[in-house]
Amino acid sequence: MRLAELSARSGVSTATIKYYLREGLLPPGERISSTQAEYDEEHLRRLRLVRALVHVGRVPVATAREVLAALEDEDTPQLERLGTAVAALPTGATAPGDDAAARTAGETADTLQRRLGWRVVPDNPAHQGLVAALATLLRLGYPCDLGQLLPYGRLAGELAGHEVALIEDFDAPTTQLEAAVALTVLYEPVLLNLRRLAQAEEASRRFGPGTG
Repeated sequence: MRLAELSARSGVSTATIKYYLREGLLPPGERISSTQAEYDEEHLRRLRLVRALVHVGRVPVATAREVLAALEDEDTPQLERLGTAVAALPTGATAPGDDAAARTAGETADTLQRRLGWRVVPDNPAHQGLVAALATLLRLGYPCDLGQLLPYGRLAGELAGHEVALIEDFDAPTTQLEAAVALTVLYEPVLLNLRRLAQAEEASRRFGPGTG
């Protein structure tokens, strides 16, 4: 397909596609003349991933380039490639600090993961983000002890099983990696908004008119 068709099928403007090509986020097409190139389904799939990363996930271009490089490294084991790709996505977390709340939060995060049967990887950005979030809760005096956190962890474990099964449905290793990144980015707002809708329903049952 030509550039115009790639733009029409992907919903990405030709100017943006050219920008992605210049930045190395999209591999060049096959040259058919000095001014034209031919693109295929691989370009279309990669373009959708880039759009998910940059526009939906708000991933900086430089970070998106690192993620895509991780996807292409076929010499690295699949599990490590998955971890590298997803870990490069922004978490929005701040540093946990070095006060008593941060230290307690770190101990709670470690204990929580061990109780759930998970490995504790301090360098994982998600682990650091969890510690920072728990530290903030502690500083503000909101409940976040182990008993209150375990239900969240168990639900997260069930959700992870469902999500990894979705990724596993894709046959090719490269496509699995792309799906892991895209689904992480695209499903996080789905999860957030479903949670808020559920909270609204539960609050209506508990606090609505006629509940006493």
